[in-house]
Amino acid sequence: QNEVAAYVDFRQIVAPWFSFDAGIRYDWHSQAGTEWVPQGGLTFHPSRNDDIKVLVSKGFRNPIIREMYMFPPKNPDLKPERMMNYELSYTHRAGQGHVGGNLFLIKGDNLIATVMQPSGRPLNVNTGSFTNYGLELEGDYRFTDHWSMNANYSYLHMKNPVAGAPEGKLYVGAHYQCGPFSVATGLQHISDLYLTGGSGGQTESFTLLNATASYRIVPQVSVFVKGDNLLAERYQTYNGYPMPKATFMGGVSVDL
Repeated sequence: QNEVAAYVDFRQIVAPWFSFDAGIRYDWHSQAGTEWVPQGGLTFHPSRNDDIKVLVSKGFRNPIIREMYMFPPKNPDLKPERMMNYELSYTHRAGQGHVGGNLFLIKGDNLIATVMQPSGRPLNVNTGSFTNYGLELEGDYRFTDHWSMNANYSYLHMKNPVAGAPEGKLYVGAHYQCGPFSVATGLQHISDLYLTGGSGGQTESFTLLNATASYRIVPQVSVFVKGDNLLAERYQTYNGYPMPKATFMGGVSVDL
């Protein structure tokens, strides 16, 4: 297979409070043919601390050789994935922190997924049209020179659930540093992660706590200890492949 692509994009600042971006990509694939992939966006600055963005873009992916010709799920008749993405976002900066939010709508067709057939054999297929929508929220704040926190949350509604995609994801992290010593920790909750696609697919929910502590011996050398899944959760992100419970590791980091 052969693929050739070229693209052009530009940005124009119309006024201190307004700018726009636009671009287009030309893609030629030896099997799928020609595809035009446009995108465009508007950015508004109602104040020096606020940004509002509107984005429309097209997504496109040709099936890869592995999906078409390798291993049992192979299917040489796969069609390219296509989607249109619409986003509206807002960001506000205040003092030592910022908050932001994003609403999105995704409409597309021919999403490639591995689906079990009645014969019990997996097969890569185009799953037809889909409509997904959701929101994302994020924020961070530095309380002192030593202490900061950040958090984000995302919600995804899928008309046709896709394996590997969660409906909800919440993360809260904290970082503390005092001289050569630093500690970073993060708590993440995943809700309704689809292990298998399609309506009625198997889902998994779990909470993970990770932490890392390090000490800088000299400017170029640090020692560290790291712990993952400190709550010893039993979970899996791919169906049939359970993840390990609590794990620990330590080491030396050298910056040259």
